[in-house]
Amino acid sequence: MNKRQLKRSHAPIFWGLFGAGGMLAALFGPMLVLLTGFAAPLGWLPVKAASYQGMLALAQSLIGKAVLWILISLLLWHAAHRIYHSLHDVGVHGGPLAKALTYGVAAAGTLAALGLLARI
Repeated sequence: MNKRQLKRSHAPIFWGLFGAGGMLAALFGPMLVLLTGFAAPLGWLPVKAASYQGMLALAQSLIGKAVLWILISLLLWHAAHRIYHSLHDVGVHGGPLAKALTYGVAAAGTLAALGLLARI
């Protein structure tokens, strides 16, 4: 009997990152737009909550760094996956180059966010 070998794929990893990023975008995206786009500039938030010192304190705490990194990286991976498949839908079949560019930008952004948050 000859057992057929299944081809391994990395697609589930990217689909998982896409799904997690999409969930975060749906749950926290509107809130972030409201807070940073409207509430803070219009003065609806307490002065200390929207201050540079308050945001710096968030970015300097270990939990704040972890939350910011997860939020940034998953949103980047979600966007990369959506852009890659949208390019395919509109007829741009870049093959490995398109995949390397879209997912490479997400990987670079994830590493850049990690490096920048580590320096704070």
